[in-house]
Amino acid sequence: MGFLIRWVFAFVLLAATYNPTQLNFVRWSMTNYQTNLSMTVLFGLVLMIGYIIYVRASLRSIGLFGMVLILAVVATLLWVLFDQGLISLSNPTINTWITIVALSLVLAVGLSWSIARRKLSGQADVDDVDA
Repeated sequence: MGFLIRWVFAFVLLAATYNPTQLNFVRWSMTNYQTNLSMTVLFGLVLMIGYIIYVRASLRSIGLFGMVLILAVVATLLWVLFDQGLISLSNPTINTWITIVALSLVLAVGLSWSIARRKLSGQADVDDVDA
C-alpha cells in the first residue's frame, strides 16, 4: 500500500506539471504568467519541492544507474506490450500518458527502494551521521 501511495503522488506531481490536457502547470503558467506572476512562481516552487524530494531520495537510494535501469525495464515492458499488439504508440496523447506513468514508476521505486531493501535484507540504509 505504501508503494501505491508513493506512485500516486509521483504521478500527480508529473501530471500536474505537464499532461496532454489543458489542466497542467506548464500551459497554465504560459497563459497566466503576465497577470499572475506571483501565483506562477508559488506553484512552480511547490512543484520544484516535490521534484527535489523525489529525485533526491531516488538518487540516494538507487542512484542514477538504478534510475536508468528501472526506466529501461519499464521501456522494455512497453516494448513487449507493443510487440504483442496490446498497446499502440500511434496516438501522441496516449504516449504522453504512458511517459508520465513510466517516469512516475521510476520515481516511486526510487522513493520506496530503501524501505523494500530493508524489508528484504534486514539491513538499513544509513545516511551521513556526524561522529
